[in-house]
Amino acid sequence: MDPRLLIVLYAGVAVLPLALAWAGARPPRSFWDELATGAGMLAFSVILVEFVMSGRFRAVSGRIGMDVTMRLHQLFARSALVLALVHPFLYRAPFNPRYPWDTTRQMTLTHDFGALWSGILGWLLLFVLVLHAINRDRIDYRYETWRLMHGLGALIVSGLILHHTLEAGRYSADPALAWLWTGLFALAALTLAHVYLLRPVLQMRAPWRVATVRPAALQSWEVVIEPQGHAGLDYRAGQFVWLNLGHSPFSLSEHPFSIGSAPASGPALSFLIKELGDFTATVGTIAPGTPAHIDGPHGTLTIEGRAEPGIALIAGGIGVAPLLGIMRQMRLGGDHRPAVLIYGNRIEAQIIARDELDAFAAQPGREVVHVLSEPPPGWKGRRGMADAALMREVFADPARHGWLYVLCGPPPMMDAVEDALIGLGVAPGRILVERFQYD
Repeated sequence: MDPRLLIVLYAGVAVLPLALAWAGARPPRSFWDELATGAGMLAFSVILVEFVMSGRFRAVSGRIGMDVTMRLHQLFARSALVLALVHPFLYRAPFNPRYPWDTTRQMTLTHDFGALWSGILGWLLLFVLVLHAINRDRIDYRYETWRLMHGLGALIVSGLILHHTLEAGRYSADPALAWLWTGLFALAALTLAHVYLLRPVLQMRAPWRVATVRPAALQSWEVVIEPQGHAGLDYRAGQFVWLNLGHSPFSLSEHPFSIGSAPASGPALSFLIKELGDFTATVGTIAPGTPAHIDGPHGTLTIEGRAEPGIALIAGGIGVAPLLGIMRQMRLGGDHRPAVLIYGNRIEAQIIARDELDAFAAQPGREVVHVLSEPPPGWKGRRGMADAALMREVFADPARHGWLYVLCGPPPMMDAVEDALIGLGVAPGRILVERFQYD
């Protein structure tokens, strides 16, 4: 499915309640009252569709990328918050008991607290929910705890707004619109049930176990898992999964890691994990035989199906993991296109798979450029950072501007490299990058 079609489908579902209200037989009220109602209805429909957007459904994220999916989720959520916040302040009709002759409540708004309390509470909690999400990195919660709180909080807010919509909404007296609201809410609830109940059940039916854990470089480890009683995972080089090691599939202890192995190498999956704290600080103590579960594959950082004449791989630190998978698949799959890997690290001891990279560079048309920000005495590689200046030097040849560029590393590095490549004349559509932080 075309990614643009997915976005059109999303927008179509979001505006469907407005279309049903407009097509109804109720006479319109004043401009401001109709604008207020429309803002509230659009905010609610966007919130409900957001559940599907954030549910890690590959039919969505696999088409437009996980980073784009989550970015759209953030933008739509904030747009819904703005619409919800202005909704009650746009009304101009007075809050009074309905006049006997005003059967469609065109001239008054309900003052029945029994119909308003849920809307007021949902209105307040929606603001808290979005603010809590924006400041997630500043809150001392584990990601897994925050994610569960965010999902359940969104469902509670949606339930409150649904009650308010059905009890106080003028257009929701139309059975078709009432059924639509109820159906969208049910879909949102089923999405959460799929994420936290059905998906773990499916993972139980396709278990994995840890085969090996070995040092890969300074404070970095390679973890290899093998399928147990099934054929493994159908994935593309460069993709990632959410990995759960040593916990029940119903546990919230899962973390996203890029797959470092190649599909052509067999069913086992390898991951490169750097010690950064929490779970990753103890990865070296994981014993072979430890049960594992995965959710995936996800991501669009893959060269499969791309016809560009050359491949440029640009990595910073542990970001080399998915690019190693791509390099390995190129070798095993007989992809002989010219390729360059630029690999930046702080010190030499952090270089992963050094011998394999040397073997890659020895192939015709292949090149590996190591760059260290703190090189040791006698270092013969590049010094500094994998930055814009290095991109202009390595990719100055116009013949390379038509290559496919794959970036993975710290966000500042990816921003600088992407800007430099575009400045060189590389088309944005030839630059593959996935980001997971925006604020």
